[in-house]
Amino acid sequence: MAFKLAANLSFMFTESPNLMTRYRLAKESGFLAVESGFPFGYTVQQVQKAKNDADIDQVLINIFTGDVTKGELGFAAIPGDEDKFKNSITLTIDYAKALNCKKIHVMAGIVENPTAANDAVYESNLRYAVDKFQKEGIIGIIEPINPYSVPNYYLNCFDKGIEVVKKINSPHLKIMCDIFHLQHIKGNITNVLKNYSQYIGHIQIAQVPHRNEPNTEGELDYKYIFSVIEDIGYSDYIGLEYKPETTTIEGLKWIESFGYKQ
Repeated sequence: MAFKLAANLSFMFTESPNLMTRYRLAKESGFLAVESGFPFGYTVQQVQKAKNDADIDQVLINIFTGDVTKGELGFAAIPGDEDKFKNSITLTIDYAKALNCKKIHVMAGIVENPTAANDAVYESNLRYAVDKFQKEGIIGIIEPINPYSVPNYYLNCFDKGIEVVKKINSPHLKIMCDIFHLQHIKGNITNVLKNYSQYIGHIQIAQVPHRNEPNTEGELDYKYIFSVIEDIGYSDYIGLEYKPETTTIEGLKWIESFGYKQ
């Protein structure tokens, strides 16, 4: 099976400090699609032009998270920030529509000691977002993020993510199965992929623990993992959210060695 691979522009091609330039670099390197974090500092028009000039698809974008320098990583699970959350949804939908991007990663925020109030506002905000996404033909993605990489991130439990997706029960809300985070949080990758395949809206990959290319030294056998992904019938894009061990271009050799193409 020839998997569809999307370069993550927030992690790859960082040899260029200009996010807009990375669209072209990804296309020149053979990619047909990209994903990215929210493009802070760039207007809708600038990002749209960079994508269109590169003639490349954008398959996922992260929601506007607030001021990351102040530790903000989204507002979905933070009581009192409902207006900030709604504004972030509106803003990110504007970018997604301009990019013809059909998936938005909704980030939950940093919460040091989660309570029932956080759970309640998270569900309420996600229901609000799903209503907006449904009208635009967009799928919302929520991602369990491991506590080693991002301490105190609200959604740091894979089972909790699945639980809320099941509860809201909408085709416009799915789980992000980031294999890097999944291994840190839960492991048991084979059974998670098989048992929860119907809830998976996007897959991302990186080696554990150093978050480099899948063929680098680490805990995971990605040739086997790819065979499981194939077995469950996943045919959408796989995001390459890894940090190149040396340079982005040098690191891309793993794709051909695994028998795939961008």
